[in-house]
Amino acid sequence: MRLCRFDTGRLGVVEGENLRDVTAALDVLPTYRYPLPSCDPLIGNFAAVTERIRTLLPSAPTTPLSAATLLSPVANPGKVIAAPVNYQKHLDEVRGDEGLHHQNQINTIHKAGLFLKATSALAGAGEGIALRKLERRNDHEVELAFVIGKTARGVSKHDALDYVAGYCIGLDITIRGAEERSLRKSADSYAILGPWMVTADEIPNPGALELSLSVNGSPRQQSNTRHLILGVPELVEFATSFYTLYPGDIFFTGTPEGVGPIEPGDTIVASIERIGSMEVKVRAA
Repeated sequence: MRLCRFDTGRLGVVEGENLRDVTAALDVLPTYRYPLPSCDPLIGNFAAVTERIRTLLPSAPTTPLSAATLLSPVANPGKVIAAPVNYQKHLDEVRGDEGLHHQNQINTIHKAGLFLKATSALAGAGEGIALRKLERRNDHEVELAFVIGKTARGVSKHDALDYVAGYCIGLDITIRGAEERSLRKSADSYAILGPWMVTADEIPNPGALELSLSVNGSPRQQSNTRHLILGVPELVEFATSFYTLYPGDIFFTGTPEGVGPIEPGDTIVASIERIGSMEVKVRAA
């Protein structure tokens, strides 16, 4: 199943070039009072929501996908986690280009660990990227992203995929400079997630997916998730050895080589096998 959020926060199921409006499935969500739960309510109640979706689908109204503004498939993640330099060729290109490393020490992911992006950086493909710090270089980074489906603590890599709700395309946009990664990667709209979430049952092996990115029709990045230093299972194991993951937490797995600058007016097309493609417009903030 390909689940999307669109327009004013409506819920849809993508079928080819159309989407089915199944917003009524959100009626099964519990009513919360303060304090709010630590998880995204939709992902935290995913089984009940998807069961309701299946009953709604046969008669759900259809909308052309091209007419919808696609939002982030997850509305309220508790955390947006990201893996730095998780492809060897990207690690090599960062270490070899002062325009990328700015004299920061670039460790392997095993030493650098993970970092967090602000949840306020999250946006959908239809919302676009609003660039800040235009006097500095802003770069694109295409990544496989996944969404945690249930509470995870101390999870073994052998069980890790059981904790994944689904997969998306991620764009980890970066302002180059000497500051900490999490600051430079947390500007509003610098975490694009989309175009929809493909449920985990449709991607049994996230470690063998082609991914690519082009800017204005010019190819920039091309790789396969088999080249990840730490794959999805290892990333879940690594993260949950330090902190708890909750339903709806989003994980950006790292970008391959070929990162490059973007400017207002650019159009990015990012694609990942078995998920699809998304077109994202770039503008000035």
